[in-house]
Amino acid sequence: MQPHVNGNISVMPLQVFMLEGFEGGLQAQTLLFALFLALYVVAILGNLTMIVAITLDARLHSPMYFFLKNLSFLDLCYSTVIYPKALANFLSSSKLITFAGCATQFFFLSLMITTEGFLLAVMAYDRFIAVCRPLHYHITMCPSACARLVLGTYCGGCFNSIMQTSFTFSLHFCSSNHINHFFCDVPPLLKLACGDTTTNELVMFGLCGLIIMGTTLVVLISYGYISVTILRMSSEAGRHKLFSTCGSHITAVSLFYGTLFVMYAQPGAVESMEQGKVISVFYTLVIPMLNPLIYSLRNKDVKDALFRLGQRHTAT
Repeated sequence: MQPHVNGNISVMPLQVFMLEGFEGGLQAQTLLFALFLALYVVAILGNLTMIVAITLDARLHSPMYFFLKNLSFLDLCYSTVIYPKALANFLSSSKLITFAGCATQFFFLSLMITTEGFLLAVMAYDRFIAVCRPLHYHITMCPSACARLVLGTYCGGCFNSIMQTSFTFSLHFCSSNHINHFFCDVPPLLKLACGDTTTNELVMFGLCGLIIMGTTLVVLISYGYISVTILRMSSEAGRHKLFSTCGSHITAVSLFYGTLFVMYAQPGAVESMEQGKVISVFYTLVIPMLNPLIYSLRNKDVKDALFRLGQRHTAT
């Protein structure tokens, strides 16, 4: 490969990066390994349980739970894209990742997270149709329409991921290959670039900002109509059930969009990489761990399905 010449500096293309992770000695790294492993196992088990319960219980074969199963799948995937490698690095002295491995990790992380953002907006639209247009619900949200909506979320995620990955990994990186993070992400990679990164920053802030603001607007409009419709209901039990179901989604949306907006959608929002690492842990591990709890603890249908699943397992 030919070196890239930047002024008087000749820069060889990097073949490997080093993920620096979190600061601290062996004891601190061991404690972090134990903490992250526990959170990761809970996230995996929680999301797998949701997927199995929704798949096996015929009473949950509805559009809302179809979308919820896809949400659990995405949470499962993007946690797994990051944390096996991060956990291995806690106990490793090299902490190396190849250039291709870094690009692959970033591509799939961006794909899954962007897709989840679109999916949360689709779930808000689903609740809007169910509450505000109940007579048209089964026609509007038929199985083929639900499949097309989910496919659309993946297409949107793939477009953003291709754009972000191609712009980021077409950069020429300087002599340092130390990524001040525990996974490959745009902000720490931009700090290693030799040339002007203005275009990359505009792409990141522009696309991420547009996606977050657009999907947030869909959620806000949907739940604005839903709130008005619920408040007009005469049945107290009906209002309570709808508020409980919609409240779970609002909680998940607020946590997810809030952290992504702080991390990616406003220039200079994260002042330091250490702060960025903490925020990254929240949206890549804590939220995937919390989502199954949010949706199961506040949803009677899911709790009943989990109870029946437990009974079936005990009986066998």
